[in-house]
Amino acid sequence: MPPKKKKITVRKPARKALSIKKKKAPARKILKKKAPQPRRQKAKQAKAKGRQIKAAVIGKVTHYFPHVNAAVIKLKLPLKAGDSIQIKGHTTDLKETVTSMQINRAPITEAKKGDEIGLLVTSRVRTGDTVYKP
Repeated sequence: MPPKKKKITVRKPARKALSIKKKKAPARKILKKKAPQPRRQKAKQAKAKGRQIKAAVIGKVTHYFPHVNAAVIKLKLPLKAGDSIQIKGHTTDLKETVTSMQINRAPITEAKKGDEIGLLVTSRVRTGDTVYKP
């Protein structure tokens, strides 16, 4: 004789009331305009956040190869071996001198505007980081 099957009962959720009360909109508050800050304070705040960099933008990082610590950079200005650069991004802040540059795996000493070069870096950089020349 086969075992008896248990009967499964499913409870239906309780019905909601048909009359739904509308909620009143909250009263609007009158916003006060903030008084403008003096120029000195604005400049200090911008400096404190690290937004102001007095340097020329050389280019942007388009790719990073972690196994060889090399960054691909699209140049907006010319760059030479021995120049000091700063790579700045959301989580990156790196200062170093240019030691090794390549275009299509061929070593070079100078790169001109518009070139896409491979640059040896000491630590990780990210796509979108900006390259400055102080």
